[in-house]
Amino acid sequence: MTGGARTGAGPRPDRSSAAERAADELRRRITEGELTPQARLSEESLVDVLHVSRNTLREAFRLLTHEGLLVYRLNRGVFVPELDEDDLVDLYRLRRAIECDAVRTLRDLDETRLQPLRADVADGEASARRGDWRQVGTANMSFHRHLVGLAGSRRIDEVTARLLAELRLAFHIIDIPQELHEPNVARNRALVELLAAGDVAGAAAALEAYLLDSEARLLEALRERRAPSGGAAADADR
Repeated sequence: MTGGARTGAGPRPDRSSAAERAADELRRRITEGELTPQARLSEESLVDVLHVSRNTLREAFRLLTHEGLLVYRLNRGVFVPELDEDDLVDLYRLRRAIECDAVRTLRDLDETRLQPLRADVADGEASARRGDWRQVGTANMSFHRHLVGLAGSRRIDEVTARLLAELRLAFHIIDIPQELHEPNVARNRALVELLAAGDVAGAAAALEAYLLDSEARLLEALRERRAPSGGAAADADR
């Protein structure tokens, strides 16, 4: 009878897996720009949207808080964080370490392996022609994820997915997204052509310059955003 009861009950639901799936979906929404800095995540709506229990959702929140993609504020709830200057510098240092090294190790690339990158480039170019700059940013995220994926390392892929999700939060610093994303459309195509030609060293050098420029533009935008309040305070002191 005991055996029959166990069979009838079936395996217990794997709540950890459900939490990971919920975390994956929220991470995707951050990576694609759907969830923006300072947004408050509502448990009430998300349990229905994600079809999970409150406990499972809270586990997903904890996973993403550990990754730096969410923050818990006492008596206020769970929010998407806003990055500061130190965060930006740290993220781009890690990006250069991972992405440039991954490109330097690439060997024997053929068109089949490059097809996902070419599809991302085409998506970015088509989105730019439509003026859909948020989608250009999403295509760019996908491009860099596929670029690192050429290295064939599951662990690097997992770190990169978390890194790019956090990086997408930095994109919201730019008030006019076209200013950030438009130069990257041509740069992504140039990187694919360098790889197709077998110029791995040239691709790594171009990627490093690309990332340094992107970091500089974001840092400048962040400093400009904070400058008016600082300037007003300085004028008041005078």
